[in-house]
Amino acid sequence: MQVVHNPEHRRHDPRHFVVNGRVQPNPEVAARVDALLSAAQEAGHEAMTPPDYGLGPAAAVHTPEYLQFLEHAAERWQRIEGASEEVVPNIHPQGRWRTGYPASVVGQAGRHMADTACPIGAGTWRALLGNINCTAHAAQLVMDGAPAAYALCRPGGHHAFADMAGGFCYLNDSAMAAQRLRRRFRRVCVLDVDVHHGNGTQAIFYRRRDVLTVSLHADPVRFYPFFWGHADERGEGEGTGCNLNVPLPRGTADADYLAALDRALTRVSAFAPGALVVTLGLDAYEGDQLKGLSLTTEGFAAMAARIGALRLPTVLVQAGGYLSEALGRNLASFLAGLERGQARP
Repeated sequence: MQVVHNPEHRRHDPRHFVVNGRVQPNPEVAARVDALLSAAQEAGHEAMTPPDYGLGPAAAVHTPEYLQFLEHAAERWQRIEGASEEVVPNIHPQGRWRTGYPASVVGQAGRHMADTACPIGAGTWRALLGNINCTAHAAQLVMDGAPAAYALCRPGGHHAFADMAGGFCYLNDSAMAAQRLRRRFRRVCVLDVDVHHGNGTQAIFYRRRDVLTVSLHADPVRFYPFFWGHADERGEGEGTGCNLNVPLPRGTADADYLAALDRALTRVSAFAPGALVVTLGLDAYEGDQLKGLSLTTEGFAAMAARIGALRLPTVLVQAGGYLSEALGRNLASFLAGLERGQARP
């Protein structure tokens, strides 16, 4: 399988985030990608650096004022006397942005950043440009006939809305991949297996009938993102019935997870998509520091084999999965399972 990777991801170097009222080291570190890339290459997958696709893939799913904010926020923030090293919002407008748009970068940070887990530093924008290229090229490889391609993106994207960052995410790479695949395929499905609900992806496609969004995740009643990801969120307007959330009890392990996945894949098959985007969160692992679900390394292989058995052209987009001794093994297990599933007659 082709692994699309860009070393620009290292430019994003968040130092801290605020969780439970405390400033803590940010777990979204560059070493995550080092572990994943090494594991993929050791398993025999070829890594490549993508060409430049420009801003077009991001502009297809994000607003222009949001992209402008992301590009210039770090530089503008540093003009503030006594400002922190990274952009972190200190105002949360609770929907009041509908009455106007602030000129101040402080106000814009409140408008475009849902929480304190997505600081913007001097290298964040360059890293995001690398993500655009990785995602677009992985999608292009699949459009050109590859059965699957893996966009090894960092930072992740599935919590990013069309105009708002959140949860370590800035640009929604899964949405970018799905939108690009729509150039060739009439219907596309995004299947999110990250431990957290893909609220940004859901919002981007919530009123559309050409993209089915499916997410299996720890129940948000007591888990991030809290306000999205419940089973009664089914889509709106033309998109009614084109969103499926499968919230799972904390600690759900392989057997129950795979049973839920089988039900979700039945819905995917009924939608009859021409291509699939998998938001590949490896943070459902039993040893992940976020401790939401309890999948084993073997469970990732079984999950991937079921997904591969759909025999759909598939773009994998890296989402969560934080440093643990098993992170690379979990990726290798998933990739092997997907190829095994796709190869079955």
